[in-house]
Amino acid sequence: MSHKVSVTVNGTTHERQVEARLLLSDFLRHDLGLTGTHVGCEHGVCGACTILLDGLPVRSCLMLAAQTNGRAVTTIEGLSTDGKLSPLQEAFRDTHALQCGYCTPGMLTTMTAFLAETPNPSEDEIREALSGNLCRCTGYQNIVDAVKLASQRMAR
Repeated sequence: MSHKVSVTVNGTTHERQVEARLLLSDFLRHDLGLTGTHVGCEHGVCGACTILLDGLPVRSCLMLAAQTNGRAVTTIEGLSTDGKLSPLQEAFRDTHALQCGYCTPGMLTTMTAFLAETPNPSEDEIREALSGNLCRCTGYQNIVDAVKLASQRMAR
């Protein structure tokens, strides 16, 4: 069984017929070619597949593409504007907050929503907000530093 879906992804509306069981992560990666959304555990635990759905972080491996009808999705590709990195992306770069980069798209989308809600977070608040995104390469300190730096830059 298929469903007609009209979803706005990174500012562009896409209309597609999707199978009822098609995961949002697969729709983004395979149908739309947006491979920045990574799939890790496929159980919603690691956070690598996190996207923003109507501005809120959501695990795309736990959501069906059909559920996005009439909604707005932002992926890692949609965080930059006109080729210019977002303040959070710049801070990740400037503080060397990534190593292999596999978890980075999910962290950036999660922290984008977090900073929108909590513009001046403490280190403890940042660590709590990051707790749903797993990274096997870093000790998280540079990631925390990046979020703090981004919050300071955005406050200016």
